[in-house]
Amino acid sequence: QKVSDPVELLRQCEEALKDRPPRFHRKFTHLSDGDFATGSPIRVMQWNILAQALGEGLDSFVQCPPEALSWSCRKYLILEEILTYRPHVLCLQEVDHYYDTFQPVLAGLGYSSNFCPKPWSPCLDVEGNNGPDGCALFFNQSRFELLDSVNIRLSAMRIPTNQVAVVTVLRCRSTGRCVCVAVTHLKARSGWEWLRSTQGSDLLRHLQILVQKHGSGPTGAPGSDIPLLICGDFNAIPTEEVYRRFIASPLGLDSAYKELSQDGLTEPKYTTWKIRPTGECCTTLDYIWYSRDTLRVDAVLDMPTEEQIGPNRLPSLSYPSDHLSLVCDFSFKE
Repeated sequence: QKVSDPVELLRQCEEALKDRPPRFHRKFTHLSDGDFATGSPIRVMQWNILAQALGEGLDSFVQCPPEALSWSCRKYLILEEILTYRPHVLCLQEVDHYYDTFQPVLAGLGYSSNFCPKPWSPCLDVEGNNGPDGCALFFNQSRFELLDSVNIRLSAMRIPTNQVAVVTVLRCRSTGRCVCVAVTHLKARSGWEWLRSTQGSDLLRHLQILVQKHGSGPTGAPGSDIPLLICGDFNAIPTEEVYRRFIASPLGLDSAYKELSQDGLTEPKYTTWKIRPTGECCTTLDYIWYSRDTLRVDAVLDMPTEEQIGPNRLPSLSYPSDHLSLVCDFSFKE
């Protein structure tokens, strides 16, 4: 049934999951004392939730108990994770239950959303699939009003690819400040580094056009004055060219999760940890990029430890995806 109270819905999820091992306990690392913040922070969540058709079909997580991959269980675990952190902005990849689950449930909690399916989603090759997977962007309507939204099919050298992005321009109701938020999921697997790099450049080009359209700064000034938040599963480790392109972009971007490291310069050791027939994969592929001149990172959600994740890695009975969620609190700089 439709539930409009997040606390009640979380209770229902916990009830449905009561025979399961408990979820990971993760803590926020607070980075700033909040003295100079304008308004309350904006909480952003980035998460590749693992498409249901891929989890059951093509991805073959050899150590994962089959019951951990059933949709009836996973949907509660995914909703529990979202409801635990209650982000103002939620960026998801591999969403193949948008229309029947996430859109209606989160709309009941006050989220407006946009969904962009992949043109030829691999989910469609799986028997009994629930339609194509894609990227979805949700925002809390009491916090933001929508100014613009575009669905983008990413191109490489002007050739359209199977990867997409959703980009929205939002106005914060409490501060009146605007922010441009994007969610994307770049091409997977090694050997495709050049494609990820060109897809990343294509996304940056689209973002530049959009912030210029909405910004009040002089035309041609990179980024004008609208801060960017770009969430994604980039399928790229930090040494890859697409990562370097984002770091070097004239849009003035930085990666929020570096703030967890001792020196503030290093990404986490992993954002995904799984065991496939080809072996174990423990690496960092997911990022929350932000405009470092206009936004400040106030808090970052810690990564679970190896002990918490457990010997069979992800997904598991206590965690529904092979990727960990990233959650950050941001404020506008004065």
